[in-house]
Amino acid sequence: MYRFLTTLLILLSWSLTGCTTTPVSGKSALILVPFSQEMQLGEQAFQQVLEKETLSPNKDYTAVVERVGRRIAAVTNMPNLKWEFRLIESDQLNAFALPGGKTAIYTAMLPVCKNEAGLAAVMGHEIAHVIARHGAQRMSQDMVVQAGMATAAISMADNSQRGMIMGALGLGAQLGVMLPFSRGMESEADEIGTIYMAKAGYDPAEAEQFWRRFASVKTGSQQPPEFLSTHPADATRINQIRRLLPKAQQIYRDNPNKYGLGVSFVNSGQPQKVSQAKQAGQTANALFAPLKTKLIKKKAPAVKPAPRPTPSGAAPAMHLDAH
Repeated sequence: MYRFLTTLLILLSWSLTGCTTTPVSGKSALILVPFSQEMQLGEQAFQQVLEKETLSPNKDYTAVVERVGRRIAAVTNMPNLKWEFRLIESDQLNAFALPGGKTAIYTAMLPVCKNEAGLAAVMGHEIAHVIARHGAQRMSQDMVVQAGMATAAISMADNSQRGMIMGALGLGAQLGVMLPFSRGMESEADEIGTIYMAKAGYDPAEAEQFWRRFASVKTGSQQPPEFLSTHPADATRINQIRRLLPKAQQIYRDNPNKYGLGVSFVNSGQPQKVSQAKQAGQTANALFAPLKTKLIKKKAPAVKPAPRPTPSGAAPAMHLDAH
């Protein structure tokens, strides 16, 4: 009982001392990961991705990705980040962002983006994940959940049905805490990203159109019910962006630097339908799992971490999923 109360006090202390406020959205978030460590993990992960992927040889499109990324990064007020933007040659519908400003988009996304403003919607979303420190939030939440489950295990040390109860607790944590948190991060990234693209001079109305196009090219298994999904359902996401548009469009109208829809990706091919196994949401954990293992191992050396998985060739990260 003493250990149980001690752990509860530690969790309460974490929640009180680790809270921070996210720019633009103003939402509070629990972050227990040092900023410097978050940056280091992001850099390591980015290098792993670049070692496995092929950069696009198309200099024109690469320049557009760099231009859009720089314009959006300029309105985030985060000059201390070492921003990098890469265009990866791949037929996978994917884009990702890693701590420290390491951002990439796959060439298969360009036909879906359709134009520079559509690309700004994607990159604004990914950059928003970085600014909101969603990677650190996710790792912090995992730390709290693991500590809570360890506390429950200690309190049930003599229970013959402990294994079954712990399994039920794990499912409850995933459905009741982990998944809604991830949906919240995605919705927050949509909000912040749409505002950023307007501040950067791109027509925010294209954000809604992009997500409609993205939803139309997704195939494979039927979308799971929203309470079982780690990302908002397509209709939910589009409705949320539509409600945000009046605010974003006012910012765009007041912006002296307007680029409208920008250039069109007329020679980038037709949008290809891909299976959900190739969606970015399926690959996100492939990279962050080993990163979280490193962090958790350092925080709680008495707990043996799961074997470190090999990062998937499809770059991960906070990214698009059926996203």
